Amino acid sequence: MEEEEIEKAVVAYLKKKGFKQTELAFQEEQQHNNNNNSTANSKIDPDITKKILSFSQFETGRERYQEEYSKLRSWAYSSLDLYKHELLRVLYPVFIHCFMELVARGHIQEARVFFNSYREDHEMTHLRDLQKLEGVLSPSHLEEMEFAHSIRLSKVNIKMCQYSYDLLLQYLHKTESITMLGIINERINFQVSPGQPGSISDDAEVVTLVASGHDASLINQKEVHWGLLEDSLEERLEKTGGSAPDSEKFDGDPKEGEVEENKKKSVEGGKQGASLKKLKKDKVGVATAKSSRTEGSTVTTAPRVKPELALPAIPTEVEHSILEDLRNRVQLNNAALPSVSFYTFVNTHNGLNCASISHDGSLVAGGFSDSSLKVWDMAKLGQQTGPSFLQGETDSPSSEHGLGSSGGRRCYTLFQGHSGPVYSASFSPYGDFLLSSSSDSTIRLWSTKLNANLVCYKGHNYPVWDVQFSPVGHYFASSSHDRTARIWSMDRIQPLRIMAGHLSDVDCVQWHANCNYIATGSSDKTVRLWDVQTGDSVRIFIGHRSMILSLAMSPDGRYMASGDEDGTVMMWDLSSGRCITPLVGHSSCVWSLAFSGEGSLLASGSADCTVKLWDVTTSTKAPLKEENKSGSNNRLRSLKTLPTKATPVYALRFSRRNLLFAAGAFSKSA
Repeated sequence: MEEEEIEKAVVAYLKKKGFKQTELAFQEEQQHNNNNNSTANSKIDPDITKKILSFSQFETGRERYQEEYSKLRSWAYSSLDLYKHELLRVLYPVFIHCFMELVARGHIQEARVFFNSYREDHEMTHLRDLQKLEGVLSPSHLEEMEFAHSIRLSKVNIKMCQYSYDLLLQYLHKTESITMLGIINERINFQVSPGQPGSISDDAEVVTLVASGHDASLINQKEVHWGLLEDSLEERLEKTGGSAPDSEKFDGDPKEGEVEENKKKSVEGGKQGASLKKLKKDKVGVATAKSSRTEGSTVTTAPRVKPELALPAIPTEVEHSILEDLRNRVQLNNAALPSVSFYTFVNTHNGLNCASISHDGSLVAGGFSDSSLKVWDMAKLGQQTGPSFLQGETDSPSSEHGLGSSGGRRCYTLFQGHSGPVYSASFSPYGDFLLSSSSDSTIRLWSTKLNANLVCYKGHNYPVWDVQFSPVGHYFASSSHDRTARIWSMDRIQPLRIMAGHLSDVDCVQWHANCNYIATGSSDKTVRLWDVQTGDSVRIFIGHRSMILSLAMSPDGRYMASGDEDGTVMMWDLSSGRCITPLVGHSSCVWSLAFSGEGSLLASGSADCTVKLWDVTTSTKAPLKEENKSGSNNRLRSLKTLPTKATPVYALRFSRRNLLFAAGAFSKSA
């Protein structure tokens, strides 16, 4: 009886694989053996018989997935507490691959039953992934759905100690769980470490569902020069002791007479035209800030590095303006929080996709679903009679480029040129240029002085989700649905570098303070740091459980913050590639992040209609000293939560003087 079963199993396997000649040869041999001596071959090794039959069941039995996964799950949950949290890490990747294997084989009904039976185990940490996989209803969906397709193409990295690894293998062999063993062997890459199991708090880093083809640990061994540029404006200010002899007079008295001029230049300038008494009070505060700057600023202690890009020259008048702002910067800390200026868009009818604020807060841009880009000048806005921020929104947008003078009532400049929704906008450091990216796969450069489109950059093949000017201007970076980030310069229509490596959309991009690196956040739940000179990935940051929507670099270039779709913000050390601490507090997507000028505070803006301020300095020093002893379990201290009435926060920007600007669209449903 066993012989017949084995023959059937072998023939079925050969038929399935399409080995017709082998199948004919096997059948001829069996007939020959049966004719010559049917009893001679009756003695077959029982172990081989068992293996062939179990393999046959593995090939054909759809119920094996449910049965073996159920046993593996029970075994993992009943393991010793010391090893349990490491063994449980295996369950989620095995679960989703069992589900997708059943779907791929056409067992749709069994796949749904299996999925619904065990999904509750993983909803706490992988809810968004499960919601995506819920839509997989046929084998074709596995190819069409990007998320499912990328999972099937790549392995999952799981960190585990040697003891847990041995226990798992011993269980799989002892119970002859061929199905589970096959999935684990094909889909999981174990990173086995000697010694005892790691702490439960490290679980965020140890499982990467969509893992890259490269080993993250090898990439993270590359050297990163995180300091500031040599001969930067901050360094020049430091050399002159924070102020020049002549500039002290210039900083004080003339400002009284220049209030009107400053009003036109920036919001900050306008707010300084109060009373003489307040000016004197401000001067005392500035002096106090200057005296404490050398003690508290992390920027001054940062190492200096040489630029890898040819940097543009800064106009003298712009340089003087920036140095003046830096000299008058308010020193922020956990006891001195920033003033916040919030720009609220109203009557947008859910059409606003993005917002951007210039470095001095004088210009605000909004990108809309109707493919338009609108820019508001705060100085001109103050001259309007109506209180509404978008009072001209209902006007007919018939003018060519929306010159502010035409139309009378309209208080914004309209830029038209894109043929699809505008997803991102970015002002140059000096406010004279504006970049926008769109679903039409192009990036456009606009002049805020001429109110005209200057260049259309084409290179991406799909929608461009984000675009950001470099800290020195001239260069900019973009990220797209085509899974790449690109570096451009204003004077060339082709990209200078293409960064490829993410396994899904690159949703956001951010420049390092020294312009030698860019960071990208992706829907594959990883953040990468790229060298702009070589185009290579030098860091992979693993730990987020959903797509990354926002990034920010600290002014000294040592730390990076990233915000995701679940509302989690993570602070990373660029040198080690490790997460210093997660920031838990937001209940929805974190759309914007910004460090204060000296790097002591981090601001986060979210779809939960709040801006949160976090204390960076006191929280990053402690874990760095004890990083090797205990992984870092501390949290960044939340200093303040600033709620809006019903306005999700789209954009944040700290000015050079440390005034915090924010923007968002009023939403009745929020």
